[in-house]
Parts: sequence; C-alpha cells; structure tokens
Amino acid sequence: MKKLTIIAVITVLLLSCTKDDYVPIASDLDTELLSVLDDVSNGEGAAFFILPESDDFANIPQDPLNPITSEKVALGKLLLHETATGGDPKIQEMKATYSCASCHLATAGFGAGVRQGIGECGVGFGANGEGRVVNSTVPRDSVDVQPVNPPTLLNVAYQDVMLWNGQFGGTGTNAGTEASWTDIQENFLGFQGIEVQAIKGQEEHRLQIDTDFVNTFGYKTLFDAAFPDVAENERYTKNNAALAIAAYERTLLANRSPWQEWLKGSVDALSDTEKKGAIAFFGNGKCYECHSGPALNDKGFYSFGMGDFDNSAQALLLSDDNIENIKRGRGNFTNNPEDNYKFKTPTLYNMADNVFYGHGGTFTSIKEVISYKNDGVPQNTEVPSENLASQFGTINLTEEEIDNMTSFITNSLRDPELSRYVPESVNSGNCFPNNDDTSRADLGCD
Repeated sequence: MKKLTIIAVITVLLLSCTKDDYVPIASDLDTELLSVLDDVSNGEGAAFFILPESDDFANIPQDPLNPITSEKVALGKLLLHETATGGDPKIQEMKATYSCASCHLATAGFGAGVRQGIGECGVGFGANGEGRVVNSTVPRDSVDVQPVNPPTLLNVAYQDVMLWNGQFGGTGTNAGTEASWTDIQENFLGFQGIEVQAIKGQEEHRLQIDTDFVNTFGYKTLFDAAFPDVAENERYTKNNAALAIAAYERTLLANRSPWQEWLKGSVDALSDTEKKGAIAFFGNGKCYECHSGPALNDKGFYSFGMGDFDNSAQALLLSDDNIENIKRGRGNFTNNPEDNYKFKTPTLYNMADNVFYGHGGTFTSIKEVISYKNDGVPQNTEVPSENLASQFGTINLTEEEIDNMTSFITNSLRDPELSRYVPESVNSGNCFPNNDDTSRADLGCD
C-alpha cells in the first residue's frame, strides 16, 4: 500500500507542473526500485531511508543525557578542528599540531584519507590528507598512529556504540557487557558511544581541553552558551567538551547525496545505471540485510574475513598495539568466541572520498570490496567458517550487477557538499586540521 501511495504522489506532482516546467518522468526503474524499497522496509518505503536535515535536531538520534543544541554544535564544530586542543603531546615540539580532524577530514568523507590515521608526530597533509606520514625523526613509541582504518564520522548518529569493535558506549548494544569495561571506565557514565568516544579520545590522542585552554584560546563564551545550566566551576572540562563534540558529530549527515534527493522525489537525481545498482543492492546483493535505514547500517557485527594491518609491510604497528587482539574484533571486547573476527557495519556514504576500505584498509576500490564479498574467499584465513557472515560468497551477483552497484555506492551515496560542516577558522587562529610545518605549507596557511 505504501509503495502505491508514493507512486501516486509522484504522479500528482508531475501532473501539477505547468507546461513550461521541465518535468522528469518516473521510469519503470523508479517504480521497480520503489517496490523493492517497500519490500525491505516493512512497507515504509522510501521514507524509511531518508536522513533528516542537520538542524532538525528533533529527528536526529541523540543521547538522552546529551540533548543536541545549536550552541553545543557550534562549539563542537570548532573543537573537533582546533589544533590547539593538541595540548598534551609526548614530544613538546608537537604541541598544537594535530586535532580530532587530523584523522577525520571532511574532504575524505570524514575519514583519514590514509590507511592509518596519525595524530601526534604526523606531518603533512597533501591535497586530501593522503600526504600525512609519520615524522621519521621521532621515537616510534611517541607516534599516535591507529592500528585500524579510522571509521568515518558521517551518520554516526545512527550508531549507539563506537569503534570497529563497538567497545565505546554504556547503553543499548553494549548492555550486558559491563564485565568488559575494565579499561573503559567512561562507559559507566551511561552515555552512548559517540559521547564516550569523545571523552576517551581526548586521553587516547593526547588532547587537552581545560580551563586554561578555554581562557587562552577564547572559548569561554562558547562554553557558557553551550552549558548554561552547569556550574561555572564545573563547566570548562573535557567531559563537556566531549558532549559538544558529540552533538556536532551527530549532525554530520550525508543528506545532500543524490540518493537522498531521489528518495525525496527527484527521480532524475540518479542515472539508470545507479538505479539498477540500487535495485541490486536492495535485491540480489542482500546488502540491505546489514546496510539499512537512513544511514545504511545496522547495529550488528559481522565477519567477512577482511585482512588486518599485520598483512602489510607498509603498516606501522607499535609494540603495545596487540594486533592479535585487534584482529578478533568484537570478540576481543566481549570475550565471546562467537564474536571473534566480527566488526561493526559501517555506513556506505561518501566512500568515494576515501581510498581505503575495511577495518584493515586492505581494499582500495569500491568494486574490489563488492567483488570480494561476492567471491567469498577470505583474506584472513584464521577466521572460522562458522563465524563468517551468511552473505559472504553466497550472493552470486553478475558482473553487470557488480558494476551497477559500484556506480550506486560511488555516485549516488556521495554528498558533494561536506565542506558545509567545516569552520572557516578556529579560535586559536591555527592552521587546521593539522598545524605542523609541512601541513601548513600543504594547506596554504603560511
């Protein structure tokens, strides 16, 4: 019934236009795609997949303990990009040279732009983050480098836990995992994963946001506006900074992508090839079984046998990275063997802006990932067959379907206007997202 209503609405809209208007005609592909969406959304149809506007706070999923406000978002937008937050480095020369955005660039779809995100002791930016490398003159144990591919911040509002293994978050998906919170005491604060990550990340990535930071770099007025109900002697803290950053991150929605425009009725927003790709995505490809809803992700964890950083001589691993534990994914957190080698479902928006895919960054093209899942030959041979996702190697897509799905994910799911989420400047006046000499030259800050 829902799909018939949507088709009827499109027809009415088309008939209501004047003769002088250009009126795109809904094709058989549009009708077929609407029917497929209706089937995979329990009758909700296109509306089930629509992302809200970024200022529509009432319809953005949020933590009840951290209601989104425009004042928090304004503060968080600056703090995430502010290189002056890099105030607790192991090497003093690196102070104020990095930020959260060093590993989450808007131009890279809020991913890192490189296989490994590098905070402190990273140098350079290149044109799109791809030029960031480790400073070769510093001790390895001083480098803040990630042993997994940094997930995007896009659409994180639709997650209640964070990281590939989902260890950050004290509610929802992580209910019942309290025994595993020994090293993540922040989970006991009762926040969801986005908020917990923003708190814990300041410690992990050597950031420092406190009263001195607030007063030195002119953030007092912004904190006052964001947290007016918090006593002043408790207002300028890393926890409140984290709540502002998390509120901002929840507004990072890829709601201007062609797919979103098509869902809202612009039938010419997608090419025929992309529509065929969407039909395959929500049909024979079975992608919707994990990639569903507005963000095209669920809250589950799956194993597709993808490789890790230890299979590449180019990856930088530190002695305390415990790569064998990292490879176990969700199982390393829950200590449940059934969770071993399973990783969180990522959103698929703006994948085209990054060049590394999978938790280990072992893929460099979208088509490569689709073909890999279709073929069903795991990169990581340690994964027990019973832990592999049921969709792995069982979808039997044709080459044409793979090409069409590649076009859909590459083009239809790419929001081309993510720069709207980036501040023109930060309060310190520093270069951002990086502020080392090489990055400053790359970014044209000097």
